[in-house]
Amino acid sequence: MTSELFSPLSLRSGQVLNNRIAKAAMEENMAGDGQLPDKGLFELYRQWAAGGTGLLITGNVMVHAEALTGPGGVVLDGAAPLEPFAEWARAAKSGGGAVWMQINHPGRQIGSDMPGVVWGPSAVAVDLGRHSGRFGKPVAMTPEQIQATVTRYAVTAQRAEQAGFDGVEIHAAHGYLLSQFLSPLVNKRTDQWGGSLENRARMLLDVVRTVRAAVSASFAVAVKLNSADFQRGGFDADDARQVIEMLAPLGVDLVELSGGSYESPAMSGRPADARTQAREAYFLDLAKDLAATSPLPLMLTGGITRRHTADEVLDSGVAMVGMGTALAVTPDLPGRWRQGREADDRIRPVTWSDKALAAAAGMAQVRHQMRRIARGSRPTPRTHPAIALLAERRNQRRALRRYRAWLSASQRTA
Repeated sequence: MTSELFSPLSLRSGQVLNNRIAKAAMEENMAGDGQLPDKGLFELYRQWAAGGTGLLITGNVMVHAEALTGPGGVVLDGAAPLEPFAEWARAAKSGGGAVWMQINHPGRQIGSDMPGVVWGPSAVAVDLGRHSGRFGKPVAMTPEQIQATVTRYAVTAQRAEQAGFDGVEIHAAHGYLLSQFLSPLVNKRTDQWGGSLENRARMLLDVVRTVRAAVSASFAVAVKLNSADFQRGGFDADDARQVIEMLAPLGVDLVELSGGSYESPAMSGRPADARTQAREAYFLDLAKDLAATSPLPLMLTGGITRRHTADEVLDSGVAMVGMGTALAVTPDLPGRWRQGREADDRIRPVTWSDKALAAAAGMAQVRHQMRRIARGSRPTPRTHPAIALLAERRNQRRALRRYRAWLSASQRTA
């Protein structure tokens, strides 16, 4: 299927996206008081909305107030007020495109300095060598905790629809909780959630079914899935193919393909698989193979910065192009492409040999640009990664103090 970049895409739910360009989720970590979206996020999404994407997908919104990927994480649970989310949705739709909320639970990928819970399918900790102490020690989830978490996804999705979002994307990639259940390296369970791929996919499929039942038929439900996690013996492309087939009958509109985890951060452009390093779209080879048999439309994210690459992705049979970092540097890039122009600059590459530190610095650089856009300033893509990382750590310390106080007060009230 050859698709034109600025042609509409009709989805199973009846939703029609204006074009084939999506702002993929990037974790902003910019929550205001009460772990709610505030004016910084509203302004950031207004800028992106004006830039010409057909779809904006928010960064991680947490389904569990006690389990955040970072202290600046936005939380939408049963207790959160809806108006800030409604304002976020209005800002994101102000340019005429759609907005989906990415909903997530980090599982074991939670900092050791964070309050709350560190859960996983099994008590297998994140292994980052000398940086492993940055993450908490996980405990294996009980069946009751698994069921309660499935329900949390549905509550968040239902409330996202009430707030005016057009859909949700269930995050089952990048080593977060649902991805942990899918991975034979992390999931060592011997019950109905462990062992075979069918069992390891059970929690994801239950989440999708429960979410689909909690929202209206016209509300989009997407899944973000690793094309592979780039670890020997881990979740691979054949597993991804089978999971996509399992998702097809459940009312899923789109599957976004990415790759990697904190242990193998391929999504940052430092994959363990050498064949993905040579090109701009990190996962295109894998996506091309999956698109040939996929019963669902696919979106590909990872390293796309030029129109030529975006066209190549669509020509491979993928239905939608997802961009993250490129839009943090050039928020109006889709509009530029319409005029035959490209970005003026790209983010400064991180060439550090320490893989974990390089990935953290890369994310810090992207967040630095997003914060500038949110303040009404121009991005500065040549900012040194060390400066961005130091600024990020200062922001995280402040956010952690706020989150601790808020969580403690919330638990007392509950």
